[in-house]
Amino acid sequence: MTSNLTSEEQAAAAAVERSAATSQLRFATAGSVDDGKSTLVGRLLHDSKSVLADQLEAVAHASRSRGQEAPDLALLTDGLRAEREQGITIDVAYRYFATPKRRFILADTPGHVQYTRNMVTGASTAELAVVLVDARNGVVEQTRRHAAVAALLRVPHVVLAVNKMDLVDYAEPVFAAIAEEFTTYAASLGVPGWGSEGNPQENWCTAIPISALAGDNVVTPSANMDWYGGPTVLEHLETVPVGTDPSQDPARFPVQYVIRPQTTEHPDYRGYAGQIASGVLRVGDAVTVLPSGRTSTITGIDALGAMVDVAWAPQSVTVTLADDLDISRGDLIAPSDHAPETTRDVEATVCHLHDRPLRVGDRVLLKHTTRTMKAIIKDIPSRLTLADLSHHPAPGELAANDIGRVVLRTSEPLALDAYEDSRRTGSFLLIDPADGTTLTAGMAGDSFAPSADGAEAARGDEGWNF
Repeated sequence: MTSNLTSEEQAAAAAVERSAATSQLRFATAGSVDDGKSTLVGRLLHDSKSVLADQLEAVAHASRSRGQEAPDLALLTDGLRAEREQGITIDVAYRYFATPKRRFILADTPGHVQYTRNMVTGASTAELAVVLVDARNGVVEQTRRHAAVAALLRVPHVVLAVNKMDLVDYAEPVFAAIAEEFTTYAASLGVPGWGSEGNPQENWCTAIPISALAGDNVVTPSANMDWYGGPTVLEHLETVPVGTDPSQDPARFPVQYVIRPQTTEHPDYRGYAGQIASGVLRVGDAVTVLPSGRTSTITGIDALGAMVDVAWAPQSVTVTLADDLDISRGDLIAPSDHAPETTRDVEATVCHLHDRPLRVGDRVLLKHTTRTMKAIIKDIPSRLTLADLSHHPAPGELAANDIGRVVLRTSEPLALDAYEDSRRTGSFLLIDPADGTTLTAGMAGDSFAPSADGAEAARGDEGWNF
């Protein structure tokens, strides 16, 4: 089939095949307290043979010291001493593992309400969220909270893992009722692709009945639930689509470092290094540098020491331009025909992360990609109540874990995309200028607009896809 392809095309095809074989999925787990998140992660690592012998022995020893006969697999992820002593997850635990089909970066996030901000941290870069539900309790307030956070962060895929099915006699009606309730709620969150008819991502959520403790449908299919014909958790993680086509997104290149060697061999060289946030860059492209608005043309792209004609997200490259422009760290290079508008007035949905409240009039630093500037909180129009998706107007401040709307005024023009268009260039952080503490995570634009009436979502024919 490759006989009619040029050598360059064959090399590109081989690179695509290698990339597909070793693709990477970032995913996060979330759920209420004692829903079994850490046990699920431990089971996933154990049954996929991703645990070293000494790690397993350490877990077995810790389990015996607590009077447990069998190893408590939750201890594989609950690494803090306070977590092991209390049997809860406090901080985000990152784990790395791989199967022959895919590499994984896993963020095991806490279930307590006061640690919801930790889920925001873990899910902000995730391509999939695993939301656990205890089959005995069904969908609870914290389940709805985690679904809303996943919607807020535009996580592309969701797995509803209905855990502890062994404690409800593996009953299909219990699972079906929970899946239907969760889907109806999540479809009301108003995010395109989440259950919307005709959308290519209409199977946005895959519901899977599991028992993390017994291993049912985690890595191997369950013999106790022959009524379920869908994938196991690992099978779904290995096959869910990852990433997007870079050519479908406008190019965004935040400048991280300006390279000027000023050597005898390269007296006039000026290169701009960074990571492509989205889209594709090509030699010959007409580009605009923001916020100055100056224009030029790409004359060269250096990718890992090799000169190339084209590069795409998320490659790290050095770009050279035809004109000697005043460009520094924090500037954004974008195609002239698809450049974002600059503004000093920002409206955004935010999740407040710090124990100190965020108030109107606060002076902060705003960090967007590689650019940091001063800003002031002009208004906090509303705070979202996740229990019923209602908006509390003019709250005056946002406390830790609160999600709300803010209006900011920046000291300099900012090239900001809408978060719904780009998770990378539509997001920002608010930082305390006194000590550099991260205060708030922001998503530009109207990234979260729940529907008051909700929406019904139809069940798929196979695998409980909703």
